[in-house]
Amino acid sequence: MVGKVDAAKGGAKSLQSPASNQATSKPDLSSISTTFSFKTLKLKTKQQELLIRVTILGLVYILAFITRLFSVLRYESMIHEFDPYFNYRTTLYLTEKGFYEFWNWFDSESWYPLGRIIGGTLYPGLMVTAAIIYWTLKFLRFAVHIREVCVLTAPFFASNTTIVAYFFGKEVWDSGAGLVAAALIAICPGYISRSVAGSYDNEGVAIFALLLTFYLFVKAVNTGSLAWSLASAFGYFYMVSAWGGYVFIINLIPLYVLVLLITGRYSMRLYVAYNCMYIVGMLLAMQIRFVGFQHVQSGEHMAAMGVFFLIQVFYFLVYVKHMLNDTKLFQALLRIGVTSAVAVGAIALGLGTASGYISPWTGRFYSLLDPTYAKDHIPIIASVSEHQPTAWSSFMFDFHILLFLFPAGLYFCFKRLSDATIFIVMYGLTSMYFAGVMVRLILVATPAVCLISAIAVSATIKNLTQAIRGKTTQTTTKALSKQQASLDQTIPYLKNGATALLLGAFYLLSRYAIHCTWVTSEAYSSPSIVLAARGAHGQRIIFDDYREAYFWIRQNTPSDAKIMSWWDYGYQITAMGNRTVIVDNNTWNNTHIATVGRAMSSYEDEAYEIMRSLDVDYVLVVFGGVTGYSSDDINKFLWMVRIGGGVFPVIKEPDYLVNGEYRVDKGAAPKMLNCLMYKLCYYRFGELTTEYGKPPGYDRARGVEIGNKDVKLEYLEEAFTTSNWIVRIYKVKPPTNRW
Repeated sequence: MVGKVDAAKGGAKSLQSPASNQATSKPDLSSISTTFSFKTLKLKTKQQELLIRVTILGLVYILAFITRLFSVLRYESMIHEFDPYFNYRTTLYLTEKGFYEFWNWFDSESWYPLGRIIGGTLYPGLMVTAAIIYWTLKFLRFAVHIREVCVLTAPFFASNTTIVAYFFGKEVWDSGAGLVAAALIAICPGYISRSVAGSYDNEGVAIFALLLTFYLFVKAVNTGSLAWSLASAFGYFYMVSAWGGYVFIINLIPLYVLVLLITGRYSMRLYVAYNCMYIVGMLLAMQIRFVGFQHVQSGEHMAAMGVFFLIQVFYFLVYVKHMLNDTKLFQALLRIGVTSAVAVGAIALGLGTASGYISPWTGRFYSLLDPTYAKDHIPIIASVSEHQPTAWSSFMFDFHILLFLFPAGLYFCFKRLSDATIFIVMYGLTSMYFAGVMVRLILVATPAVCLISAIAVSATIKNLTQAIRGKTTQTTTKALSKQQASLDQTIPYLKNGATALLLGAFYLLSRYAIHCTWVTSEAYSSPSIVLAARGAHGQRIIFDDYREAYFWIRQNTPSDAKIMSWWDYGYQITAMGNRTVIVDNNTWNNTHIATVGRAMSSYEDEAYEIMRSLDVDYVLVVFGGVTGYSSDDINKFLWMVRIGGGVFPVIKEPDYLVNGEYRVDKGAAPKMLNCLMYKLCYYRFGELTTEYGKPPGYDRARGVEIGNKDVKLEYLEEAFTTSNWIVRIYKVKPPTNRW
């Protein structure tokens, strides 16, 4: 029994020993597993850098998207401005009817009675892009309306632009400059102004296409790869399909190639890149109906063709140089060949222009070279506010510290010249010139300014951090061993100075981020269709008169009614009011717009005959005298006079001025006080008290008491005025019976 008990005990011991061993071995296994996991997760230096780089780029990508959502958060998901409403209307038609119907759509609701061929008069890239995104989301079973896709298209492509900016900066300088460029362009107001949520305009995707084309072309020049050249050609095709600003690309790239040829930087890499990009890109661009054969028939595209033939001459001369051993003979041949090529090109250009085969430069192109050209010859271009020359305040508002970093970046680029840095320098200088000529082109200059500024920031911070680490001082001590004592005394001052400068750089960058956020929130996230103001006690007041008026038109006018207004509001009336308009924002027919301008600036009986000839049923005017809204038709009226007078000499601007001064008070010109626009804006306004302590009929937008308070209408009658008097609609009376 004892033996059995002992055996049992021994068995129990033997049974317990594995458990006890397992219990005692658990801490060792956990420590081993922990050690093993850290070893497996341990990354090399390059892998750590890659992880940090990807993380920063991902955060910048998200930042670029969410910083453009202020307009949606403050107001609602809506389309901004005037032109985007045409883009939205055509995109809606594309998604409902299909591409074939869209491409062959004749729109009878615009430019009555002329109409408009949509497929042949627009750049379809934006609409097709939004439609593809919509169809993709629909295929993935996302319940989304096309309007939401249109609202968020620009922020989405702005995020994609940061990725392209990173790779472009990396190609031109290094990965650090690429990251800084992506961060700068993500929040730069110069780009945000045209890429906020709801800004459904061509530039929303065009800047992405512009930067992508430039990056792919520079990559092709650096590598000589045919694949990168083809990619740049397709990028150029996307840019041509999206925006007329492609003319900047097709002139800048040839200019860049010409500079490389002149400075002796010709290479087979350049030959392959330009030939492939130009030929394939031109053939693809011809597929856009609005562009057609302009690449071989327009004066704006001749520079690209001329450089194309010139580079063939260079290729032939290089071949001859390889075959000849006589240097002097080759130099003579070079001079003769280049001179002959330039002479033949000039003669061909002259003959083509004289025969009419090559069309001359357009007015818009002339206005870029001469800022006064549009004002003197094409007032309809000068009348647009975004076509005015840029003030210094606008540069500071949109660029902030980038204005000072830009010259520093140019210095670093010149210090390390290469094919890539030469391109970014040319892009920066030319785009900044055009941005000074026209406010709108700040958008084109923004990527170049951000890239060049990023080079300055990256190089400066890199040099300062090296000085703080002491790398520079160590190499200096080896070279100057005799001055070791004095150098040891200066090292702390160098490190302290570098630290102070580094802190100052980070402070400036933080102020840039604060400025960009404020500008985005306050200035560039307010839709023009919904106006906001501050009350006497600081409360926020919303003026939704535009949508109120368009809703009234859609609900209370016949479906075949024709609405006459100034061309600024044509797209919105057609898209939101669903009615036919006489003119709209396309501005392709100057005579038709001048006819509307003549009607607005004529006496009521004269204007009535013009409106009857155009079958006008309703007239819409925008008036800001009650609310103080300055962008109304009274302030735009002189442009109506100038545009109308450019076609009809009977309309003369001095008739509406008093000693060269534009007035609406008692001292105004008699023709001004009795023209149709004055009557439609100020009808019944003389009975209204707009401000405490001011007489009835006080115009808050112009700060004067109007001169004609007793306005009578004979041929029109008031149909609807919005709650804040911003939009006023009048019905044209039918003609009386005649015996």
